[in-house]
Amino acid sequence: MYRIDDEQRRSRLGRRHLLAASVRTDSVVAVADALVALHATDAATLHLSVCARLSDPGTAVVERALYEDVALVRLLSMRNTLFTVSTDVAPFVDAASARAVAAKERLKLLKHLREDGNGLDERWLAATEAETLTALATRGQATGSELSAVVPALRTRITVFPGTRQESVQGVASRVIRVLAADGRIRRDRPRGSWTSSQFRWTTAEPWPASEPAAARAEVAGRWLRSYGPATEGDLKWWTGWGVRDTRAALAAAGAQEVLLDSGAVGLVAPGDHVPEPAPEPWAALLPGLDPSAMGWADRGFHLSADHRAVLFDRAGNVGPTVWWNGRIVGGWAQRADGELVWRLLSDVGEEGSRLIEAEAARLSAWVGPARVTPRFRTPLERELTG
Repeated sequence: MYRIDDEQRRSRLGRRHLLAASVRTDSVVAVADALVALHATDAATLHLSVCARLSDPGTAVVERALYEDVALVRLLSMRNTLFTVSTDVAPFVDAASARAVAAKERLKLLKHLREDGNGLDERWLAATEAETLTALATRGQATGSELSAVVPALRTRITVFPGTRQESVQGVASRVIRVLAADGRIRRDRPRGSWTSSQFRWTTAEPWPASEPAAARAEVAGRWLRSYGPATEGDLKWWTGWGVRDTRAALAAAGAQEVLLDSGAVGLVAPGDHVPEPAPEPWAALLPGLDPSAMGWADRGFHLSADHRAVLFDRAGNVGPTVWWNGRIVGGWAQRADGELVWRLLSDVGEEGSRLIEAEAARLSAWVGPARVTPRFRTPLERELTG
């Protein structure tokens, strides 16, 4: 069995995740495909993750890919989480994960409608969806509140979790819109505010062509192995949210090959991907919370010291903004209310590391400009740096 040590894994990360300066790109789509999928739960994370890997960073090129070229799309997919993928990858992610998520979202909404006890059912939901789509097609784009103003059914309020401690009265607009988006019949368009805003306008969309789920899972698994391998079966199961059976079948169909890791675990790589790669030049990066380079594995021991986890992650397991040096997470960063970028190192990086980290901080500050970035999921170190 071939062995791939932690140093080689960190070298691969620097190259394949486009973090070393020499491998940065001018293509937003290339960034998305290099990482398979970009976390999009926090609107700012998407821009920060992309721009960290662009040779000439800036929000305009990201927005063009999202809203003009529509070369990137957001999908509620792996682990019921919002991701952004390229349109080449979207059909596979849709069939491999998003369809199952959409079905669960629809069942959950129908359950709430039935429990409300006022006769709202599948027919009511179908009629409301049709009216919403017609209104959106007429307007071209609209916010949820704008749609509610012209679609009376969206102003319906229901009682959720009746008879329990969680009982409350809620509007259905956001739930109906969520189901339409999960089904791929509408998509997020430009936000109401700046690139850091998560309040989006909506526009109509066409669902992705139907694809066989097992074949789609194999395609996603193969792409993930080429971006994150070597990694374990458990890593892929965690990243996708698939069950053990589907994960193993996808890896087998993708032709995954076994290698030995420094941890003693058996890792997996894409077919023939066991050949050592040269290390890139020394590199530093300031990555945002939820960045794929930190969230791509369940076991992050090859790039994250166990001593650092408590201050860099929240209680739910979401990583905050991180400082990287040659494939290791060595600290965290934050932006203060006055715009100042600050960071704290948790590991010694030497004179060269400090110099390159300072250069990356200056690069980040330059393109962020007057914008203010507060992570959606705040971590102990990020709070301390901004306190």
